[in-house]
Amino acid sequence: MIVGEKVRLRPIERDDLPRYVEWFADPEVRRYLALYLPFSLAQEERWFENLLERLERREDVVLAIETAEGVHIGNVGLHRIDWRNRNAELGIAIGERSYWNQGYGTDAIRTLLGLAFREMNLHRVFLRVDADNARGIRCYEKAGFRREGVLREAVFKEGAYHDQYIMSILQSEFEANE
Repeated sequence: MIVGEKVRLRPIERDDLPRYVEWFADPEVRRYLALYLPFSLAQEERWFENLLERLERREDVVLAIETAEGVHIGNVGLHRIDWRNRNAELGIAIGERSYWNQGYGTDAIRTLLGLAFREMNLHRVFLRVDADNARGIRCYEKAGFRREGVLREAVFKEGAYHDQYIMSILQSEFEANE
């Protein structure tokens, strides 16, 4: 278990999957994720099996987010880890809406960045965020990410194309803020 100020990060277990099915049935939870349809338990189980393979190949690190009291509220991960260039893409989902806007996401990201930069020796962590996701952008900025550029009309949702921002944080920037 990796302990932050407000959260603990732990491996995802098969018993967690029904919560993901429940969370991703909510359109507000899915709104800024790459998912546009809810998942069945069978689909979540297939995702979990694929995740285990990616973890074994060291392509991804995905961890469950728990509160200090042990409530599972979401997950955070590093995806498509590029060991040669020492970078990865960050993803996060807080599925328990009652925990939104309380700093849990920021703490989970900072905790994961500690792992990325101190233990995995990555140089850069980046992410893509929808330009209209003000809550997400605020969270990423609080965690130290900087906006690098715009992917113009990169996502199609709600009947229209929308921009995405590329944001990143370098190991040296993370260390300077610690």
